[in-house]
Amino acid sequence: MTDRPFIRCLRRTHSEAAALFYLASCAVLLVWALVATMGDDSGESMAGVIPLLATAPGSLVLLVLPDDPLWFIAAVALGAEVNAAVIGWCARALRRGDGPGPAS
Repeated sequence: MTDRPFIRCLRRTHSEAAALFYLASCAVLLVWALVATMGDDSGESMAGVIPLLATAPGSLVLLVLPDDPLWFIAAVALGAEVNAAVIGWCARALRRGDGPGPAS
């Protein structure tokens, strides 16, 4: 069975070390924010801002969704995936060296 081009592209971009490190750090920030928010009795925790900013601009698009922890997790996950794909694409392009030669 052949892979679809989109899935193949995601696999290529997400296999880069920089993209994997970014995804892991976003996951750690998300878990930290959820734990910090649950542990706050006053309901005034601002810990959720950190993962949103780390995954911006993709996560900010979904920020207008209803106020529910699942939507928050979905916004951060989608933002992290989009940013990781861009990071992986940039890393591959820089490694390949696509660009004009040195000016001489």
